[in-house]
Amino acid sequence: MAITYELIKTCKQTGARLGRVHTPHGSFDTPMFMPVGTLATVKTMSPEELEQMGAQIILSNTYHLWLRPGEDIVEEAGGLHSFMNWNGSILTDSGGFQVFSLSDLRQIEEEGVHFRNHISGEKLFLSPEKAMHIQNSLGADIMMAFDECPPYPAEYDYMKKSVERTSRWAERCLEGHKRPHDQGLFGIIQGGEYEELRRQSAQDLTSMDFPGYAVGGLSVGEPKDVMNRVLDFTTPLLPDKKPRYLMGVGSPDSLIDGALRGIDMFDCVLPTRIARNGTLMTSKGRLVVRNAKFARDFRPIDEDCDCHTCRNYSRAYIRHLVKANETFGFRLTTYHNLYFLLKLMRRVREAIREDRLGDFREEFFEQYGFNRPNAKNF
Repeated sequence: MAITYELIKTCKQTGARLGRVHTPHGSFDTPMFMPVGTLATVKTMSPEELEQMGAQIILSNTYHLWLRPGEDIVEEAGGLHSFMNWNGSILTDSGGFQVFSLSDLRQIEEEGVHFRNHISGEKLFLSPEKAMHIQNSLGADIMMAFDECPPYPAEYDYMKKSVERTSRWAERCLEGHKRPHDQGLFGIIQGGEYEELRRQSAQDLTSMDFPGYAVGGLSVGEPKDVMNRVLDFTTPLLPDKKPRYLMGVGSPDSLIDGALRGIDMFDCVLPTRIARNGTLMTSKGRLVVRNAKFARDFRPIDEDCDCHTCRNYSRAYIRHLVKANETFGFRLTTYHNLYFLLKLMRRVREAIREDRLGDFREEFFEQYGFNRPNAKNF
């Protein structure tokens, strides 16, 4: 099997899992945050910098790479790892989320989805088989099944039909996957906020024996307490001996709350996207470096951070670069945010190892300001 999961320890205080996922391009520790490299690059970062900051796996996007440069070009280059010079593990999503989020003109059929290219307006069609073909050509270590990602909120009847379609598509993905020996395929559990439908989706997909499972359809606009409630009843439905991936989650509080509920893998564009707007994650909470009060602030972004940015550059300088729209400013803010989350996950793993993740959560939330009234989140 291309992907295997090693459970190292379960936190006695919370039930959170410390583990390791083994892939054809090395192993990565869990719980783990995966930086997002949509177009075979994590925006403004080099692969060497990602490795330096402790990234062990990154995510790339099937839909965007299909449109440009094309999966055939990536395959001709020797696959994504060679194409982008990244030696660690790579996960590719199915492209389904982009089809549903970027195209207003789409038509869902049993065969797949008709939609328009968000760049050119060209008519396109994506099916489970096509998603597998593209991902087989890209050559990532972990591939995702093609699913329907319904909006939030969605009526029960619509969600039920969507879950059933996602299960049928998952079977077609397994049949269309041509490289099971060196690429692992994960199934995606859907069902919105409905426990009965999550249970049905989990039963359908676990019966197909995927090497890993994702919880999809969260972080799509629902309140944090709804996401946590869904995880409370969904995660226990997933196999203990396989990795669990919560898609699209990257705020510090949700990473801790997800790990606490037994999630192993996370990804999100949040840290890189807000970095380009001059918003930074710090040990004391959110910092918007564009603000005028930092014009003469010569302290580091975060005095408790030992990243390259914080060791070498001041708030005043970074504010100047960001205000001037200088690329170097975006590189510095992006480096810091990614480092911050990767270090946070190292601290989470350490807390699990020491059976104190619940205590760590309380301490972090207090320091970060999540416990204060009207606390600003991302």
